[in-house]
Amino acid sequence: MLVLLTHANHLYADRKQVRKMQPYPPLQTLIAASVLRREGHEVAFLDTTFERGYCAAFDRVRPDLVAVCEDNFNFLTKMCLLENRQLAIEIAQQAGQRGIASVINSSDATDHPEVYLHGGFQRVIAGELEATLAAVAADCPKAPHLLEGTAMLEGQAIKHAPRRAAIADLDTLPSPAWDLLDIAPYREAWRAAHGYFSMNLVASRGCPYRCNWCAKPLYGDHYRTHSPERFAAEVEKARQLFDPHQFWFADDIFGLSARWIAAFAGRMRQNPVRFRIQSRCDLMTAGTASALAEAGCTEVWMGVESGSQKILDAMDKGTQVQEIHTARANLRRYGIRACYFLQFGYLGEEWPDIESTIRLVRETRPDDIGVSTSYPLPNTRFHHIVASKMNGQSNWRDSADLGPMFQSPFPKELYRALADALHSEVRGEDAAAAWNKVEQLRCACC
Repeated sequence: MLVLLTHANHLYADRKQVRKMQPYPPLQTLIAASVLRREGHEVAFLDTTFERGYCAAFDRVRPDLVAVCEDNFNFLTKMCLLENRQLAIEIAQQAGQRGIASVINSSDATDHPEVYLHGGFQRVIAGELEATLAAVAADCPKAPHLLEGTAMLEGQAIKHAPRRAAIADLDTLPSPAWDLLDIAPYREAWRAAHGYFSMNLVASRGCPYRCNWCAKPLYGDHYRTHSPERFAAEVEKARQLFDPHQFWFADDIFGLSARWIAAFAGRMRQNPVRFRIQSRCDLMTAGTASALAEAGCTEVWMGVESGSQKILDAMDKGTQVQEIHTARANLRRYGIRACYFLQFGYLGEEWPDIESTIRLVRETRPDDIGVSTSYPLPNTRFHHIVASKMNGQSNWRDSADLGPMFQSPFPKELYRALADALHSEVRGEDAAAAWNKVEQLRCACC
């Protein structure tokens, strides 16, 4: 079968991402392409990151099947943004007008298969992509069957097959189909905006922690990882192909095991690369920070969320405020930038809790921050808690929204002003005017 693989994360549909200009190739989509090739299928690839030319691609390639496979390692696709949803449905409808079958896999489609099936897709792949996509490609697109791991329409009713078992050994997956990728626009965008070029890779899938606001519709709680040897080989391959200045290892948690990190560092010791990761403050021990530095790590983004222990406990975060201070000190000792993801607006957060977060930032002085408001994603305990308080909105249109989707003590404008003030302070800018705006908005709410 000839399969056209694509995705629906269009850079210029997201105001915040245009400002940041840090585009990464759709890694999951390229892994899926390699899996289909291994199964004997012919593959074409349409990268919608910079261009939306799907109609021209359909007419040029004339595929048997269009597979919209999101980069499930990209936090933007996990946010289930309305702009991405709209583009995916446009792709399905244009394919359908040409008599081409279509299938989709994403967090949003797994959570809301009805939206995508009624929108024009013949099948939704729920959960992990690769094995189910291979089965779909082997099935007849003109008379599709309800295969394990899929959902389909039967009349107006949606039929769900049981989920397919997750891949136990990630080393059995092939390398991404890098030959399908035009790397030039990524390199040019990075260099024009930042003066260097960054590439993405992933060593693991899943997360065993139970933060009650975090949705994991694809990989769940079970943590699986490539072997340190295999991942080091993937890093070296990508380095030789693309010569990036640094890597972004986009795992939800990179190197959950200190032993794994030590083994990876041993593999990279002779030829380290610069890389950035995501992790947790309670994992950033002195030993782990030392091993990460040895491997070439320059920056760790931690899900700090709040400086209020009350809010961390309400989130089921499983961390203590003091652990944030310790992690910051350990990373500083080994020359690694410590960066915080912060979250405002969680249910029960009051102004003293916000002040605790401001105080934490001032005391620990992170090198960078990312600020968001609490986002009730489907099938999370947090969503269940706030469902009766939601204001009728269930998704942000793009990642710049920052609007609370449930009743909160403060308006969207205050959270945006708070984000601006904290960013200015962390960057060492004069933040007096920004903090004055925060205070004015807070007083207006009292």
